Amino acid sequence: MGIVIVDGREVEIGDNERLNGIQAARRAGIEIPYYCWHPGLTVVASCRMCLVETGSKHPETGAITMIPKLVPACQTPAKPGTVFVTNSEAVKQSRARVEENLLIDHPIDCPICDKAGECLLQDYHFKHGQSQRRADIRPFTSRRREMGETVTLFVDRCVMCSRCVRFTREISGTKELMVINRGSHEEIDVFPGHPLANKLSGNVVDICPVGALGDKNFLYKQRVWFMQNHANVCAGCSTGCSIVVDENQDTVYRLRPRENPFINKWWMCDEGRYGYHHVHKPERMVVPRRREGAKYVNIDWAVVPDELKQRLQTAGRIAAVISPHQTVEEAYLLAKLVREFDADALLALGPVPVVGEDERFASGFTIRAEKCPNRRGVEAVLRHFAGSMTTFDELLDRIDAEHVKAVWIAGGYREPWGSDEIAQRLANRETLIVQDMFDSPIWQRATYQLPGASFAERAGSYVNFADRLQSFDWAIRPPAGVWVEGHLFWRMLGMHGLCKPRKVLSEVAANIGYFAAAGDEVPATGMDLKVNQLAGATQ
Repeated sequence: MGIVIVDGREVEIGDNERLNGIQAARRAGIEIPYYCWHPGLTVVASCRMCLVETGSKHPETGAITMIPKLVPACQTPAKPGTVFVTNSEAVKQSRARVEENLLIDHPIDCPICDKAGECLLQDYHFKHGQSQRRADIRPFTSRRREMGETVTLFVDRCVMCSRCVRFTREISGTKELMVINRGSHEEIDVFPGHPLANKLSGNVVDICPVGALGDKNFLYKQRVWFMQNHANVCAGCSTGCSIVVDENQDTVYRLRPRENPFINKWWMCDEGRYGYHHVHKPERMVVPRRREGAKYVNIDWAVVPDELKQRLQTAGRIAAVISPHQTVEEAYLLAKLVREFDADALLALGPVPVVGEDERFASGFTIRAEKCPNRRGVEAVLRHFAGSMTTFDELLDRIDAEHVKAVWIAGGYREPWGSDEIAQRLANRETLIVQDMFDSPIWQRATYQLPGASFAERAGSYVNFADRLQSFDWAIRPPAGVWVEGHLFWRMLGMHGLCKPRKVLSEVAANIGYFAAAGDEVPATGMDLKVNQLAGATQ
């Protein structure tokens, strides 16, 4: 262990840790301002906003020797004995001059800029800038340049931090962006004939410290101070990126990556970023219905639990299909529920959507071909209850041979699924209960049509392809007329009040060795831990 001194505070660093001045100061609870530095990108030290005083402390005499000039903290390694001073008068004047220089030609269009409210240029001006403007006021331009289908550049807002250029070279590896011209005429642009079209392009908007890069999907839609931010998990593929859901009045306006060094680091793909629009589609099913003869009639949720219990009590042989879009807690509750009515009920994993092949980028970030968030978690639950894992196709082959009378299908798929042939085989049951978001051939054959929730409307846990379990809370309320699947299972199991996923996960951890790491001592919301550490785990 070594000691680094930041503004008189001692900070411990590990023997093999590689920290710079910004990171060491942050560990001491001190925030050094910066524009060009990003922990996931190479260091260029071009913005000069992070200039600090530095020196070293002699290990034997304790004497401190300072370097006579300011140095960029982002480029200065924090080694044992290093001393940083971040609040001297020289440092403060340097930051004020950097801010003043950036604002000389910066258009003051904060009222119409999407970045207003989360802009580093705004924040640093009020905290570190000059008390008054010394340059002449002159007209500003606000040129706009299209970078690709999803990103637009407001040229005159750019502070030339070059984060976006480095991202396309180091993370996506596609190299569409470059710096054109020289000196004060430098600008960001795309290479001729190569628009910003990689599948990670939305990340350049996230890492832009000012309002230069705008997301066309979000542009002029919502002010950031009106929105609520919720930690969540992307349900677009089995990578399971940690994300933030930004919403206002139960409408999702954007998804952003949330830093997680074990899964997605600081990034997410555009497929996941823009994959939330199905949540607000007008085609969503929002009314529970029961089939009576050749037609369906609307029913009230208040009678649904008792009606379903009566059906299942007299059904005899029962089967349940659990979707890989369901949470661990929902899978456990549904399996437990049907086993109460039929101790040998068939349990199967729903269809696992797979599109193409895994796509790996220069940084190692991977978009998985498996387009569901929780296959491994559901499989672990099914193995616990059934001793083995049954696929959906295997279930279809068994329901006739084993005279299954009732089938419960928990869907949660983003689009219609299941062929007419499959739907007809399932429709031969006396009772077919379908929970899903959209119309489908299977939905049209159901005895009970129960509208289900989207990823943003449910709380619980997912297990990704690498056995990382992440817990999250709901971000928005489901549409009127929709019950979250877990709440229905909870009610039918005789539990009172709202469904408590944390309580269910504690029971899961106690009963299933695969989930043993998810014990009571770990808080639920935002939890991220490694499961599959015991013998008998899924492969």
